[in-house]
Amino acid sequence: MTTLRVIPVPAFSDNYIWTIRDETHAVVVDPGDAAPVLDYLKREKLQLAAILNTHHHADHVGGNGALLAAQPVPVYGPRDDRIPDVTERVGNRDTVTLPHFATMLQVVEVPGHTRSHIAFHGGGMLFCGDTLFAAGCGRLFEGTPAQMHASLTLLAGLPADTRVYCGHEYTVSNIKFARAADPDNPALAEWGMRARRLRDSHQPTLPTDIGLEKKTNPFLRCGERAIRESASRYAGRALSDPVEVLAVIREWKNNFK
Repeated sequence: MTTLRVIPVPAFSDNYIWTIRDETHAVVVDPGDAAPVLDYLKREKLQLAAILNTHHHADHVGGNGALLAAQPVPVYGPRDDRIPDVTERVGNRDTVTLPHFATMLQVVEVPGHTRSHIAFHGGGMLFCGDTLFAAGCGRLFEGTPAQMHASLTLLAGLPADTRVYCGHEYTVSNIKFARAADPDNPALAEWGMRARRLRDSHQPTLPTDIGLEKKTNPFLRCGERAIRESASRYAGRALSDPVEVLAVIREWKNNFK
């Protein structure tokens, strides 16, 4: 049985286009730019098998058209007409069997960053776009704090060893904020040093995993005392509701230098 590999193809300044591959075929996740994907496929002598889209933002879907012009393949994405190239629109609890591969992924609706955001998980992998980041979460462009909290709680319930493949290399900056919100967390301090070493060596910090995120990601820990107290200090008032805590620390993160 061929072992699948997941390889990041860098794009723009900090995007990763995740490539699920064996020796002959590849499925790409959130190809915002076709050029680096086409270069990678040519260099590795791979045939494109499918495209997965998590949400409608151009830096995640902008390469669909050119990839399809080069190789018509199924495109799995959310039920959102803002992604015109999607051929298979999927939603909560739908399953996707990756063409050519024997791997099945389940679809999870995770609104918050956008209203129609989805994630794909299976085979110990989670492709979560811009919902969950290493030590962070996406900005609330279309969703509400309650939606994001529910989405992150759902993802936190996955097995601890689930590998998290998110859309951007934001880890070092996210950890900087996370340490401001959670300064006494030794796991976070260790993760910060390790992430910096990886970036200094020009290596990706991803994938992370659910177990590490539950220890270090403040947005997954909004019910814990340390995060609640930091959010309360920032807000200047006592906070107890985890959704309200998430709203406050997300706003804090938006303005964090």
